[in-house]
Amino acid sequence: MVDPFGHHPGGPSLPGGLLDMLNVAAVVVDTGGRIVLWSPQAEQLFGYPTQEALGQYAGRLLVDPEHLTLVMELFEEVMETGRPWVGVFPVRVKDGSIRQVEFRNMRLQDDRHNLYALAIATDQATVRQVETDLALSDKLIDQSPIGLAILDTDLRYVTVNPALERINGRPAAEHTGRTVHEVLTFVDAAAVEAAMRQVLATGVPLIDLHEVDLPSGQHAWSTSYYRLEDTAGHVLGVAVSVVDVTERHKAAVEAAVARRRLAMVAEATVRVGTTLDLQRTARELAEVVVPDLADLATVDVLEEILTDRRAESQDDGLARFRALAVVSAYPTEAIGAADPVDEVVTYDADRLAARCVTSAAPILVPRVEPSALHRIARDAAAAVHLSGAGVHSYLAVPLIARGEVLGVLCMVRARNQTPFDQEDLVLATELASRAAVCIDNARLYRNERNTVLTLQRSLLPQPPPHRPGLKIAYRYLPAGAGNEVGGDWFDVIPLAEGKTALVVGDVMGSGIAAATTMGQLRTATSTLAALDLDPAEVLRHLDDIAAGLSRPFVTCVYAVCDPAHGRCRVSTAGHLPPVLVPAEGAPELVAIPPGAPLGVGGVDFTTVTLPLAPGSLLVLYTDGLVETRDEPIDQRLETLCRLLDGPRRPPEETCEALLRALRPPDDRDDVVLLVAHIRPGPAEGRPATG
Repeated sequence: MVDPFGHHPGGPSLPGGLLDMLNVAAVVVDTGGRIVLWSPQAEQLFGYPTQEALGQYAGRLLVDPEHLTLVMELFEEVMETGRPWVGVFPVRVKDGSIRQVEFRNMRLQDDRHNLYALAIATDQATVRQVETDLALSDKLIDQSPIGLAILDTDLRYVTVNPALERINGRPAAEHTGRTVHEVLTFVDAAAVEAAMRQVLATGVPLIDLHEVDLPSGQHAWSTSYYRLEDTAGHVLGVAVSVVDVTERHKAAVEAAVARRRLAMVAEATVRVGTTLDLQRTARELAEVVVPDLADLATVDVLEEILTDRRAESQDDGLARFRALAVVSAYPTEAIGAADPVDEVVTYDADRLAARCVTSAAPILVPRVEPSALHRIARDAAAAVHLSGAGVHSYLAVPLIARGEVLGVLCMVRARNQTPFDQEDLVLATELASRAAVCIDNARLYRNERNTVLTLQRSLLPQPPPHRPGLKIAYRYLPAGAGNEVGGDWFDVIPLAEGKTALVVGDVMGSGIAAATTMGQLRTATSTLAALDLDPAEVLRHLDDIAAGLSRPFVTCVYAVCDPAHGRCRVSTAGHLPPVLVPAEGAPELVAIPPGAPLGVGGVDFTTVTLPLAPGSLLVLYTDGLVETRDEPIDQRLETLCRLLDGPRRPPEETCEALLRALRPPDDRDDVVLLVAHIRPGPAEGRPATG
C-alpha cells in the first residue's frame, strides 16, 4: 500500500517531495572546523563544488570576517554542550553575494567517539515562501465554502475540510480511513466511486458532475475530481471539490416545470377542440392532463346544461353529471370508480365534485386519507376501487365558460407519489378554462344540431305511401357529429293516374337556415307537382322561388314515374344524374343536361324520357353519397354503377349495400338515397309512349 504522500513504508523515499523543493543542504565539519562532508545540495546552495569545499575551514569559506568570531563561539557551544542551534545567518556564497540561510546545527559522534558538527541548511527565502504557501493553502482549505477532500489510491478519505464536513453531515474523524460507500449514504455512491476510479486510471479530470440527494431530490451538488500527483508524476490519490448548487438546481427544476406547464397549455390549445363533438372534446382534455399531470382524469358535464333545463334544476346541492370522458395512464382499479361514459350519475352535496360545481371553485386535497375516499367516490363501492388503486391525491377543477359552470375536471394520483400542489392547481385551472370554451362550443353546436336535425326530420316525408307499380326504399343520413346538418331532402309525391313524382334536392349550406329553405322548397315542389306539370316546368318555377330565398343555390332532380306506361320523365337542376338499372343489362347514368342550380335564374331546364321496364331500378341520390376528397367524382360515379351491377337486390338491400360501400363513417355531408323498383302494375303490357 502506498501512503498519502507516495512513500513506501520501510523503503527509500520516492523522488520528489518537500525536501527537494526546499533544496536542503548537509555539511559536516570536524572539531577543527574543517569540512569533511559536502552534499550535492550544498554545492547548489553555496556555489562551491565538492572538491573546492572539502578540507576547507567552514568559517573562512562561508562567513564574512566581521561575523567569524560569533560563528566560532556558536560552533564551540554546540560542540561542548551538544545542544543544537537553530537560526538564520548571512552566508557568503561563491559569487561573493550574501545569502540569508536557515541553519540547524547539531553535534554528531561516531563509533570511535570522534565529534563532528552537522549543519542542515536551506535558503531562508525558499523556506519562507513554502511556509507562506502552506499557510495560505491551509487557510484556503479551512475557510473555503467549497467542500474539499483528498482520497488515497484505495479511495479512502485522507482529509476533508470543514465545508465538506458540513455538506456530508459528518466530522473529519468519521471520514478518515473510510470509503465513499461508508460515508456517502445520501447519493449514488457507486457512481461516485466509478468516477473516481476513472480519474485515477486516466488522469483526465471530471468537472462539474451533477449529483442529487436520494430519494428526495431536494439538494444538489456540483462535484469535480482531479488526480493528485507529486512533482515526479507519481499518483498520490484523488482530490475532490464539492459545491452546493441546491438553489441553482431548484431554479433549474422550476424552470423545467414551467416549460413543461407552458408546453401542456400549448398542447391543449392545439389538441382540445379539434371538432365540435362533445365527447371527443372532453376526451381531448383528459388526454392532455394524463399522464403528465394526473394518473387518471375524468370529465363530467352537468346534465341540466346538456338538456338546457337550468330553470328546472333544484337547489338541493345535488349534482347530476353526465360522464363524457375517462382516461387513465395505465390499467388501474380506479377506472372502476369512474362514472360510465354517457351515463347520468347523481352526486350528493357532500361529494367534492358536487362542491366544486356548486361553489365554482377548485378543490385540492394534496393527501387523501383512506377514510376520506368516500367524499371523492360516488358511492361506497367506488371508494373501495379508489383505495385498491392506491389513490392518495385529488384535484377537481370546475369547467367554466361564459360565466357558467358546465361541469368538472377531476384528477387523481396513485402511482405518481408526488401530491398535487398549488402549481398543479393553477395549471389545471388554466387548462380547464381553455377547454371549457371548446366544450361549451361543442355543447351549443350539439343543441343547435339536434334542433336542426329535428326540424329537418319533421320536414322530410314519413314512410312513403304504397304506389302502384313501384316499391320504394330510402335513406336519410345527416352529416357526422362533427359537422352541421345540411339541407338535403327527398319526397315521394302521389300524382294522378297512378304516377309518382320522385324528388331529391340539396340546399347548399347547413344549419337552421338550410333546413328552413329546404322546407320551403319541398312545400313548393309538392304544390307544383299537383299541377301535373312537365318536370322541366316544375324546375323553372322552383328556380324563380329559390331566387327570392336567403339561400338561392339548390340542386334538384325531379322525376315522374309512370309504371303503367313504362316510362319516366326526368329533369335536373345542377344535380348529379340518376342511375337507371335496367332489368337486363348494365347500370348507366342517365344522359341528361345537368342544368344550373335553382336560384341562378334565366336557365332552361330539359326533360328526358326513360323507359321503365318491370324489374328495373331508378336510383336518385345527393352528392354526399359519392363525393370525397380523395377520388375524382367520375371515378366515384363509376364505382356507384359497378356496385349496382350484378344480381338484382330488393330496394332495401340495395340502399344498405350502397351506404356500406360508399359512405365513410363520420362523413362530412348529408346523404339522401332514393331507390325505386319498377314492378308489374295493372296496366302491364301497355306500349310505352314518348
